Amino acid sequence: MNPATASVLQLLALIGVLALVHVPFGDHMARVYSSAKHLRMEKGIYRAIGADPDTEMTWPAYLRAVLAFSAVGVLFLYLLQRLQGVLPGSMGFSSVNPAQSFNTAVSFVTNTNWQSYYGEQTMGHVVQTAGLAVQNFVSAAVGMAVAVALVRGFARSRTGELGNFWADLVRGTLRILVPVAAVAAVVLVACGVIQNFSGIHEVGQFMGGSQQWNGGAVASQEAIKELGTNGGGYFNANSAHPFENPTAFTNLFEVFLILVIPFSLTRTFGVLVGSARQGYAILATMGAIWLGFTALMMWTEFAHHGPALQAAGGAMEGKEVRFGVGGSSIFAVATTLTSTGAVDSFHSSFTGLGGGITMLSMMLGEITPGGTGSGLYGILIMAVIAVFIAGLMVGRTPEYLGKKIGAREMKLAAAYILITPALVLVFTAASMALPTPPHSMLNSGAHGFSEVLYAFTSAANNNGSAFAGLNANTDWFNTMTGLAMLLGRFLPMVFVLALAGSLAGQRPVPVTAGTLRTEKPLFAGLLVGAILIITGLTYFPALALGPLAEGLA
Repeated sequence: MNPATASVLQLLALIGVLALVHVPFGDHMARVYSSAKHLRMEKGIYRAIGADPDTEMTWPAYLRAVLAFSAVGVLFLYLLQRLQGVLPGSMGFSSVNPAQSFNTAVSFVTNTNWQSYYGEQTMGHVVQTAGLAVQNFVSAAVGMAVAVALVRGFARSRTGELGNFWADLVRGTLRILVPVAAVAAVVLVACGVIQNFSGIHEVGQFMGGSQQWNGGAVASQEAIKELGTNGGGYFNANSAHPFENPTAFTNLFEVFLILVIPFSLTRTFGVLVGSARQGYAILATMGAIWLGFTALMMWTEFAHHGPALQAAGGAMEGKEVRFGVGGSSIFAVATTLTSTGAVDSFHSSFTGLGGGITMLSMMLGEITPGGTGSGLYGILIMAVIAVFIAGLMVGRTPEYLGKKIGAREMKLAAAYILITPALVLVFTAASMALPTPPHSMLNSGAHGFSEVLYAFTSAANNNGSAFAGLNANTDWFNTMTGLAMLLGRFLPMVFVLALAGSLAGQRPVPVTAGTLRTEKPLFAGLLVGAILIITGLTYFPALALGPLAEGLA
């Protein structure tokens, strides 16, 4: 079968399965976050942490709970790494140095999972399972909780209450993430992903020496790594490693896990605000950009020039022969349009324009479909901006879901969309201007600049994937990417929750003949245009210095 045809069939199969689970899974998540009942296990957790799940929180209280929980997570994971050398199950690995411990702790708590280390040579079983895997669950649950709080802001009126963070966190973890991840882990084990606590083994003889491999609880971590749009791999090769991703089927299954919660949350949104059609409008926006970027990536990687690329059937450099150009392209777009960061190929080895697509995917704010929760609240912020633009066009006060978008709401939305680009561009400029950081670049010129730009785009957008080629394990990059991850995760949440509180306190505005119908295709098209234009105007100069210059050379 022609590789391009096979790729299209993979994409169609993926769309079919996502469509099949969209309604039941989205409805299930809506029931989870709107239920008044608490499971027995949940009650035990609430007693243990001293939380009252029935107490409603205003947005400042909700934010304080998010920040306090995340701060404890950073401290715990930092100490776990610093003490690894004396912990059982360390596999003989020493404690992680302070800069890298800080970077890794921040990375996993912020749902970024940026890794400046070789997983199989740095982290033992205890850190991997009790530290990193746990954060894969709870960091995803935090993002979903903040998204649901914003949805409640649209759904409620004349109140400042947005729900209870502790209830949202525990329910999202126990009722959504744990059951689905458990089933996914069983599927992965059945397909060849390893799951054990074995030590280091020497295998074979290669050029006069042996090669060492260590085992681990890989399938269970791989499942939540993708489902929670985390991305941190057990091995340095990440999802290109056969122990994590052995076949073309597991490759497509992992892409499904990456996309299923972000896409299904649009159904949850529609149910919670009382209009499924509003959810479908957001879904159509996400889907249009995702499909467009996937098609564009396939075209750039299949548009082979020269006899070597023609013989290989596409730009195969840096790609696994198990997955080919099509599977790698689908995975690359899915992982960068979400906040996953997992990779099954080296993005640095993509064509110049293909590498630019991975960067642009993150620069959109990872909202199409985005991360677990962060994608939904990000695109709802963009919907607020699109409604405001439409209101300016017709000279009418903008309204969205029965709420007026006034000066306060627009200031919060504008601050949200400006903070991440500011972090990316300022940190990239500092790294290129100072004498030492450029020494970490493997390549010079436009490609070397792309390595640095990609690193901070990935960190500030909480993606976590790497362009490859950049030595990020230095004090500068460990510290600066750590700061970018912290600020890129929690500053936007401040504006999201403040916006949710402002909307929840409003009186509902009645629908009139002049109200913009935000469930219609016209609004979805306007939203797509707003996302692409705002991103293009913000990042075009930086892209012109890197991937565009390389791709057009």
